[in-house]
Amino acid sequence: MATRVNEVQESEISSMEDGGATSAEHTSGGFIGCCASPLVVATGQKLIAEVIGTYFVVFAGCGSVAVNKIYGQVTFPGICVTWGLIVMVMIYTVGHISGAHFNPAVTITLAAFRRFPFWEVPLYIAAQLTGSILASATLAGILEVTPNAFFGTVPAGSSGQSLMVEIIITFLLMFVISGVTTDNRARGELGGIAVGMTIMLNVFVGGRVSGASMNPARSLGPAIVKHTYTGIWVYVVGPIIGALAGAFAYNLIRFTDKPLRDIAKSNALLRTISMSNASP
Repeated sequence: MATRVNEVQESEISSMEDGGATSAEHTSGGFIGCCASPLVVATGQKLIAEVIGTYFVVFAGCGSVAVNKIYGQVTFPGICVTWGLIVMVMIYTVGHISGAHFNPAVTITLAAFRRFPFWEVPLYIAAQLTGSILASATLAGILEVTPNAFFGTVPAGSSGQSLMVEIIITFLLMFVISGVTTDNRARGELGGIAVGMTIMLNVFVGGRVSGASMNPARSLGPAIVKHTYTGIWVYVVGPIIGALAGAFAYNLIRFTDKPLRDIAKSNALLRTISMSNASP
């Protein structure tokens, strides 16, 4: 990519030296060249993939919830399977383009552990929220969604209970994501299946308690469209805390095949612990 950019710059300099274009043409060409740069194009493709992926994750998952409440044909196990299947399908569809985050908590966590550039975090979150809001608006437009058929997430009990459930199940989700997608020793082609099955299991466990969101975008989209914000903070704070903790836990065991002294060279905390243990 750097070579291509250098070639473009050299071409523009050569054109300016030849005096073959007016100032206005250079201004227009610079704007077009910027929009057509490899970085801008690649970033745009990632954001579109995140919008589409999040849209269908929310459309299918929340749609199954709404259809079950309105028509009663999907059943709770069917909802669980739907969430797992749609996430798995979209991972294999756009994972090679955007990484298939579909989740602000995952994006923030990957950036925090230097697996994702920080400057793309706001863009990804905006794309994910856009996809969720569009999907929620679609469902609200084609289905008769009454307050009793709300397809968002609302704590079934106390907010504290739902918060703990969201932290725990998101911990498991991010622990699995870290293992199957960020460790080069794992079989990456099975990552979509592992993540999809983890979401299905988490919905089985937490669905009746907190709604098993694990994803701020999944909860914010329906809440914004239907203006229902009961306990919404739980579904923003819980998944972020759980994802950060899950990734941290996996990173503690990532390099267990190395001696402690090698790990301590790149980890100040472990180096301090090692030095303390060595002191009399």
